[in-house]
Amino acid sequence: MRADGRLVALDIDGTVLTEDGELNPPVRRAILAARARGHEVMLATGRSAASTIPVARAAGIDPEYLVCANGAVTLKRDASAQDGYRREFVETFDPTEVLGTIRAALSDALFAVEDEEGFFRYTERFPASAVGPAGEQVDWDDLLTVRATRVVVVSPTSATEEFLGAVERMGLHRVSYAVGWTAWLDIAPDGVNKATAMERVRKALDVPRDRVVAAGDGRNDIDLLEWASAEGVGAAMGQAPPEVHRAAGELLPPVTEDGLATLLDRLP
Repeated sequence: MRADGRLVALDIDGTVLTEDGELNPPVRRAILAARARGHEVMLATGRSAASTIPVARAAGIDPEYLVCANGAVTLKRDASAQDGYRREFVETFDPTEVLGTIRAALSDALFAVEDEEGFFRYTERFPASAVGPAGEQVDWDDLLTVRATRVVVVSPTSATEEFLGAVERMGLHRVSYAVGWTAWLDIAPDGVNKATAMERVRKALDVPRDRVVAAGDGRNDIDLLEWASAEGVGAAMGQAPPEVHRAAGELLPPVTEDGLATLLDRLP
């Protein structure tokens, strides 16, 4: 990273990757070009570590840090680690109360709990894209014994607006949470999100606040975009919900039009 380079934090799904999970050539080219110009291009995602590292490799980058699990897990590059990264910062919480609250309010919900090693436990068949390669189906009570970095809740029969209303009525406390594009809820330790993790990374790399750049499209990116926009650049993808647009300093074309490339290409 050059002395005046930018620290660039990119969401994965809907930002780097299309909604079909594709990395379009113009976006990969723009990521590689920004890296070649001396910018530190990294990923900040709700994904687990196991499903984040392959995306970084596909994009052709090996940043010093990767932020996973919506900020609860920060990886640091380490050549001696099996997959090239070690867990540098991990934040956990007891999921018992929040699991009970949601189970009482959403009878059809599917639950998965990610532990500090990135292993998932879930009560029913869960989308493979959410839990990654390391996971097992367990009884409900087994979920309550885990120190969680993340709880994922999916309500298959709920419309997004209905789900948003249900989550609001629950009054979840002592956790941070974000509702995804569909009836999907990500829960992290209280006060933990992509922005808190990125601020830690920024300080570790000694990058001024006015040289941070972030791009995202989900409700779990709102804190990140507000953090970046305060003194740097926070950009929302065109297809993002209105509340995400409001959190960002600028609006990019949608992921279907390779909107991220337009942001990266103009970095000096």
